[in-house]
Amino acid sequence: MDVKRAGDIYASKDRIAVHLDGEPVWIEHVDADNGMATVQVGSRPDNTRTVGVDRLEEQES
Repeated sequence: MDVKRAGDIYASKDRIAVHLDGEPVWIEHVDADNGMATVQVGSRPDNTRTVGVDRLEEQES
């Protein structure tokens, strides 16, 4: 995924499925300048990671 799409998903009111290494994630923040995103893994709010947006995959609906 590219930075623009990650930002679009983050800003969207729709629920868009995104995965990181096969696990569902929720985008919490996008750092466009550095190409990074902070994501919540699964449904645990305390399980967050900061990763390159190129590692995120949008799932087909």
